[in-house]
Amino acid sequence: MIDIRFLRENPDIVRQNIKNKFQDAKLPLVDEVIALDAENRRTQQEANDLRADRNRYSKEIGNLMRKGQKEEAEAMKKKVTDADDRRAALEAKEVELAARIREIMMLIPNIIDPSVPIGPDDSANVEVERFGEPVVPQFDIPYHTEIMERFAGIDMDAAGRVSGNGFYYLLGDIARLHEAVLAYARDFMIDRGFTFCIPPFMIHGNVVEGVMSQNDMDSMMYKIEGEDLYLIGTSEHSMIGRYIDQILPEDSLPQKLTSYSPCFRKEKGAHGIEERGVYRIHQFEKQEMIIVCRPEDSMDWYERMWRYSVELFRSLDIPVRQLECCSGDLADLKVKSCDIEAWSPRQKKYFEVCSCSNLGDAQARRLKMRVKGADGKNYLPHTLNNTVVAPPRMLIAFLENNLCADGSVKIPAALRPYMGGKEVLVP
Repeated sequence: MIDIRFLRENPDIVRQNIKNKFQDAKLPLVDEVIALDAENRRTQQEANDLRADRNRYSKEIGNLMRKGQKEEAEAMKKKVTDADDRRAALEAKEVELAARIREIMMLIPNIIDPSVPIGPDDSANVEVERFGEPVVPQFDIPYHTEIMERFAGIDMDAAGRVSGNGFYYLLGDIARLHEAVLAYARDFMIDRGFTFCIPPFMIHGNVVEGVMSQNDMDSMMYKIEGEDLYLIGTSEHSMIGRYIDQILPEDSLPQKLTSYSPCFRKEKGAHGIEERGVYRIHQFEKQEMIIVCRPEDSMDWYERMWRYSVELFRSLDIPVRQLECCSGDLADLKVKSCDIEAWSPRQKKYFEVCSCSNLGDAQARRLKMRVKGADGKNYLPHTLNNTVVAPPRMLIAFLENNLCADGSVKIPAALRPYMGGKEVLVP
């Protein structure tokens, strides 16, 4: 959510930003919110004038009563009553206008960074750099669920009977590998100065509204029936929500946090054949990294965060690339975002495993997060998030890239302490 003052003073910039995001249907909202904002400020000014008049009238009534001018005092009281009625009506109108302004401002996308490539959808995303040599082995690589089944490591049929489509049981070495990857990712981030957190897995509706757009909320979040609670789609939601209505001391920045959580997602919409198995599921676990920082530091942190993902995946012998997200592929709150994609030797292409985002001050403004600066003035911090690992997709990349011709799976040195010292998994 952008600042209403910025929109008021720079409507053409806001309109161009909407066009750059290929959301032309939202263009009329700019004129609407400008008109509502002007009306709201007029309403506030009139209400303030009436409050000042009431104070003046009250003093005059006292003077008239002391002078014995009761008729004049009664006439003045009538003015006060009329002013109070008008003021009450204006205050009700203020509430109504403020609610509509906020509703519109929540729909207008954040101003994207000038470096973001312009394009309508993910087909216009731009490859920036590759890390590691993508290899296609001389033997066939089975689909990832077939690899897991060779280790008696997955049972999707039973999960379907118990929970429906989009769920799975992990078993044996595959389940252990899943947890090993999470534990390794946790320690990887702790070693880089991040504080490990386990957040609440349910959050209130006002927190959901503060951390994500309405479209994302509707397509992702599961609501608890009869409760003002939602299951989180990622730990970023509750981690950033932790700061709602808070004022942070500037010397506490940057806040560097790495959080574990299960994630719950509706995953609405149709998906391609390559998204069978555990590509898109309703429940998974993830290690996340979160930064809350000064505005001038956020782009530096953005660069560092996605490079952490590259470093982690390369330590597990997985080739990756960085893909810059274009304007039309950015969620409305994001200023800049990139995906880290892992190489799939079976598909002979890359697929998304991490998403790094700079949200500027959008979440801070929605949640009323502030920082008290050294000069005593409050300002809005910037927030960033990035996937460390999400093992369902990480497992796909790991198994495909570490599979051997005899069906065994190599365990890279970095992961062996988390797998009881094993150097290889044998079907």
